[in-house]
Amino acid sequence: MSDENRDSRVTHRSFWADLRAGAFEQGYFQAGDVRTRFLHAGSADLPPLILLHGTGGHAETYTRNLVQHGKYFDTYAIDMVGHGYSTKPDTEYEIAVYVEHLKDVTDALGFDKIYLSGESLGGWVAARFALTYPDRLERMVLNTTGGATLNPEVMERIKTLTMAAVETPTWENVKTRLEWLMADPATVTDDLVACRQAIYKQPEMPRAMNHILCLQETKIRQRNNLTDEEWASITHPALVIWTTKDPTADISVGQRIAELIPDAEFVVMENCGHWPQFEDPETFNEIHLKFMQNTG
Repeated sequence: MSDENRDSRVTHRSFWADLRAGAFEQGYFQAGDVRTRFLHAGSADLPPLILLHGTGGHAETYTRNLVQHGKYFDTYAIDMVGHGYSTKPDTEYEIAVYVEHLKDVTDALGFDKIYLSGESLGGWVAARFALTYPDRLERMVLNTTGGATLNPEVMERIKTLTMAAVETPTWENVKTRLEWLMADPATVTDDLVACRQAIYKQPEMPRAMNHILCLQETKIRQRNNLTDEEWASITHPALVIWTTKDPTADISVGQRIAELIPDAEFVVMENCGHWPQFEDPETFNEIHLKFMQNTG
């Protein structure tokens, strides 16, 4: 074995390197009309926490955070409607569709109030959920969140890379889509590529992805974005996490969101792209848990 291959094997960090550190389960439950897939760690005597992935993503977005959070929260990472292995209704997935699915998820799990954390699209959904169902939320984290930008170049990049990976789900196309998210492309592991490739090979995925990507169309995105007044109307404690190498938006976007939300904190993670929870899980977990537990 060459030194290069040996180093690759030593440094490769699979899902199992994180998940085997504690007990977890995966499964399905019915949330309204959506058969919803989940990853779960924790127990019912702990406060409920729901983790939401980004556009085209799935619950494995949080494999490096699930077990650690399960020590302190009854933690669920879900495949949002239209994503992963959850039901994919034939409709445009505007933010209200995700919000209603999330509300149905909380009802199905028997949660009156939740702690909520969303990355990218997931943060956008979390922010809108805070406005739509304020009594159902304790506090939330907005991680490289959507809902505040309208950048045609970024929107086109998301559409092009995503549809290439879905319509022709070769290893390289799926890997390229994932590498775009990361500050260091080497962060993309083989099992992450294989996981997403299997999801994208589902026969219904091209149709669903066209619906998912409606938010990358200017008029639709405009009416789904939060206005300054809406950001300022969020009353819950919020943590806004941004990164120094996010490919979707500058740090100033996250800083402005945090300035608009009355009870918000702002943290910047260094040398991460759009997935800080995966790229630097140790730092993310420490920051995230400190905020969620209100021990800062």
